[in-house]
Amino acid sequence: MKSDFVSAGEVSYSLHSGDRLEMPSCVTSEWAARTSSEDILRHLNVDAASGLSEDEAASRRKLVGTNEFLEDDDEPIWQKYLSQFKDPMIALLLASAAISVLMGQYDDALSITVAIVIVVTVAFVQEYRSEQSLNELKKLLPPHCHCYRHGAMQDFEARLLVPGDVVSMAVGDRIPADVRLLETVEFQVDESSFTGETEPAQKTSSTLAAGDVQSVSSRTNMAFMGTLACSGHARGVVTATGTNSEFGEVFKLMQKEEAPRTPLQNSMGKLGKQLAFVSLCVIGVILFIGWVVERRNLLEMFTISVSLAVAAIPEGLPIVVTVTLALGSMRVAKRDAIVKKLPTVESLGCTNVICSDKTGTLTQNIMTVTDMYTASGDVAKVSGSGYDTHGHVTVNGMDAQVYDHPALFRLVETACVCSNAMFSNGVLIGQATEGAIVTVAQKLGMRNPRDDYIRVEEIPFSSDKKWMAVACHSQQAAQSQADVHYFVKGSAETVLSRCQHYQAYYQGAKIESILAAD
Repeated sequence: MKSDFVSAGEVSYSLHSGDRLEMPSCVTSEWAARTSSEDILRHLNVDAASGLSEDEAASRRKLVGTNEFLEDDDEPIWQKYLSQFKDPMIALLLASAAISVLMGQYDDALSITVAIVIVVTVAFVQEYRSEQSLNELKKLLPPHCHCYRHGAMQDFEARLLVPGDVVSMAVGDRIPADVRLLETVEFQVDESSFTGETEPAQKTSSTLAAGDVQSVSSRTNMAFMGTLACSGHARGVVTATGTNSEFGEVFKLMQKEEAPRTPLQNSMGKLGKQLAFVSLCVIGVILFIGWVVERRNLLEMFTISVSLAVAAIPEGLPIVVTVTLALGSMRVAKRDAIVKKLPTVESLGCTNVICSDKTGTLTQNIMTVTDMYTASGDVAKVSGSGYDTHGHVTVNGMDAQVYDHPALFRLVETACVCSNAMFSNGVLIGQATEGAIVTVAQKLGMRNPRDDYIRVEEIPFSSDKKWMAVACHSQQAAQSQADVHYFVKGSAETVLSRCQHYQAYYQGAKIESILAAD
């Protein structure tokens, strides 16, 4: 019988009719896709509203491990040092040194040995330092997630997620684990890095039929680890983490593959083999001529031929190559880049184009509102940076009291109500743009405008339509269908193209005017 539950460490489970796991483990995405959300939550023993407790999460983490990919890199330092001797050129030089010792040519043997030690040590030290620097960088920028623990939304490292955690995802978020979706609002995920599909996948929370979940791309109620949310938002429960996820299967296959060799490594390896072949040919030819043709002593001719062959091997070449690469690595380091393996410097020199996704990688992913403009002619300047609320909003050089500027109040109110960002313990949960809007409301001394409304519908932002809208009832008239308010925010050109009127205030009085067409 095929198991629908995957192994975790030394513990594994399988599903039989009527069975219930005492300690929930990771489940396959195929089983999760064809199982109702209620059954998933019951099996994972979690409440969708409150999530897991810290103690329960810690217990599950002991069983399944952390939500990360750990590379098989447990080699001690001495093994990493000895691995430098695997290069064909180094092996050829070692053979030359050994032959020189056997022939009593200790000076040659010593010079070759010194050359080998220099080459191996320089390469090892440079690569070891780069490896340590990369490990420190990984600790500085760990991926984070938004998760419900004890009924409250928290932001912490994604490596701490366990099966059963309830997570929230929005536009721009990287999916932290394999997630069975419980609620979706126009949720689309870019799965191109995983499935190869160029178009974003539309997601749903509905249960799928068993015949509709055969391929990974057909499991539309699942969000897979490593993919990117590009529209809408969703909430779901984690079903698999780390190497037990679908992306983890790809990682396992990648671990079995050897790293490709650079052009320089291939050239050096080819040169080493050619020199070894030529050396053997020289030994054979001289032996044949001296011993067979001229009838000289065999040992004498062997000594001469081996000496010539050893002399033909350029022991200085590896030193020149290694030192050149080390200098290149240091030059790259001065430009704030780290090269893990020395031969990579040569590959970098052959590169013509480098493609980089800069958002959140080359920037802090923090935005700040600096200026605000209203139809009433107000021009507000905002001081401060980031999400620090210690700043001021001024209009015409005077500190602004939001209720003295009703147009400014309506602008900020609309932007806040039409957003999903929130702060938890000083950490932004949501998009950077919306975090900047919430921050400017706090600088104006406004209480959260979303507390005055009950949201009944949402059309999420997408990069295609460039606007977002929500429909809300006010708290005072929540049951009145006539009291529905629509709030819209987006790029100026897309919002204005849908407007027929605009609101302005003159000496405290509201004025509605017709928006002139271009």
